[in-house]
Amino acid sequence: MKKANQTHGRGATINPDNRYIDNQRVSFDDGWSETESHLPKKVATQLMIDSAKSIISYNQSPDVPFDRSINPYRGCEHGCVYCFARPSHAYLDLSPGIDFETKLFHKPNAAELLKAELANKNYRCAPIAVGVNTDAYQPVEKELQLTRSILEVLMEHRHPFYIITKSSLIERDIDLLAEAAKDNLVQVAISLTTLDRKLSRSMEPRATAPQRRMQTIKRLSEAGIPIEAFIAPLIPVLNDSELEALLTTAREHGAKEALYILLRLPREVDDIFYQWLIAHEPLKAEHIMQRVRDMRDGKNYQAQFGQRMRGTGVFADLMEQRFKLAVKNLKFPGISELRSDLFIAPHPYGQMGLF
Repeated sequence: MKKANQTHGRGATINPDNRYIDNQRVSFDDGWSETESHLPKKVATQLMIDSAKSIISYNQSPDVPFDRSINPYRGCEHGCVYCFARPSHAYLDLSPGIDFETKLFHKPNAAELLKAELANKNYRCAPIAVGVNTDAYQPVEKELQLTRSILEVLMEHRHPFYIITKSSLIERDIDLLAEAAKDNLVQVAISLTTLDRKLSRSMEPRATAPQRRMQTIKRLSEAGIPIEAFIAPLIPVLNDSELEALLTTAREHGAKEALYILLRLPREVDDIFYQWLIAHEPLKAEHIMQRVRDMRDGKNYQAQFGQRMRGTGVFADLMEQRFKLAVKNLKFPGISELRSDLFIAPHPYGQMGLF
């Protein structure tokens, strides 16, 4: 068998054309090359400006506990091969594969846009989720600090917020988060996938290592910040056996609540994930995909509300029972709902206002 090859430090093993172009190209091995890879050995990260006119996105999904979110970045350098947000890069005429990990867009005026939207007379306060589609603490945030500028606006106006991340970079903002936690204005979900360093390196190559994420849970928890262990995604045959170990370790490090999500394979993510399996887990690939179909009513994905996060069938039910039993046995205390009654809207004319 030829050795599987991929771009250094990246998750996807393919870079398919986006679904909106007229002519689709497919790379294949004709048997003459020494490797199976048609990708360059290295691809540098490109950072471009997203000229956004608004920053808050709204949703009506019953599957999530918030109706609005902020994503300061489009694309994500973490390179998680399973990321459900990959198909969104097609809207930019880019590939959901390597392009999603290397061609990033940022919103340099994010803080200004946020303040303007909070000042709108029709705005009604409710918790905002920061970093839902793409991680708000991905590597470029260390330099750009867009997420911190957003948090500063939210704190200035006493606005409640959630954060979802798999990056230890969030520790940089403990000062803001601890202050928000005093008034029950923040909850942080740390995304956990595996305790296996080797699996993590190949499946989410530029994300924080598993044990380091546990230290992040501990440090944030010790600062009084309520932490949720976000077990996602659970992948049958690949990492589902770690469910109890992940929950136990997260609880030992201070997590107060837990949530899990089953692997989601919308649109191009289906083939991107499968090709990754062929490259990295060839002996398990078919078993994994068959079990996915067992939990998705015979399909690779279900898009229906109420099913897309959990799946259906015997195996999905068993996973849910295991999760509930572990949470009960570990005595997760839970987290209080965020407060929205402390919100102070920005003055529409700035600090001085009109006389």
